[in-house]
Amino acid sequence: MREAPVVVFGGTGFLGDAIVRELVETGRAARIAARHPALPAWAEEGDVIELVTADLRDEASVTAALAGAGAVVNAVSLYVETREASFEAIHVAGAGQLARLARAAGIARLVQVSGIGASLDSPSTYVRARARGEDAVLDAMPKAIIVRPSVLFGPGDAFLSGLEGLTRLPLIPLFGHGTTRLQPVHVMDVARAIATLTGRSATARRLFELGGPEVLSYREILETLLTHLHRERPLVPIPFLAWRLVAALATWLPGQPLTRDQVILMQTDNVADEDVGGFRDLKILPHSLRESLPNCLTPHDA
Repeated sequence: MREAPVVVFGGTGFLGDAIVRELVETGRAARIAARHPALPAWAEEGDVIELVTADLRDEASVTAALAGAGAVVNAVSLYVETREASFEAIHVAGAGQLARLARAAGIARLVQVSGIGASLDSPSTYVRARARGEDAVLDAMPKAIIVRPSVLFGPGDAFLSGLEGLTRLPLIPLFGHGTTRLQPVHVMDVARAIATLTGRSATARRLFELGGPEVLSYREILETLLTHLHRERPLVPIPFLAWRLVAALATWLPGQPLTRDQVILMQTDNVADEDVGGFRDLKILPHSLRESLPNCLTPHDA
């Protein structure tokens, strides 16, 4: 009898795809639930991957996606609100509905992906929505597991590739003085942790904050990238007030390259709390940013 699949909502996204890959590579069945599901480019013949069309806002499609599942992961992400999708609809109402329907379906293991710094007191609407989403999930399913990763990196990511683009400029603008501390974490390490949690019948921890082995300032990350890419560029401090003005103007640009929430996030350290669950509890040794760069970015001529 085949093992019940782990349903990964948002399974076509950056983290979701990594979770599906980790499940498959460890011999488990995965089901990708997304608005536009598709087989991953890395999939091979014999991989047990199911595809199902689902939208967190649509109860019927979520219920169908959960049928016969052994565990569920909510890796759906929304970083910029649009007319069609709001933080409230996706991160709060959608997450809560998924938890309620998972519990109704008799699924005991649910992992909700949130983010370090989730707080009801944050000036960021995105961060507040993440915190309210955690509450909505736990209200519906008290034994759900909350996973808060730090900033994710890996091949094909938005973080390192975005910074690499900055290093092509004649000078690199810093958020403030670049002193904000980050704990970049490899996407496959987070995927491994989440896959592990879906396979456990019980865990003493219900909250995990996952950060890499290095805590680096934003300036240090850029300096590390410049060294790796064999480039030299001056780093120029820009006051956060100026960034907020830029973000306000960017709301009128296609794709909104910078948002108010992103500026707010860069004003606060993004470091894992050692008093909650972490990689050590799962016996996972995470990869550092420095050692992973060769597999993420290829040096080019300056």
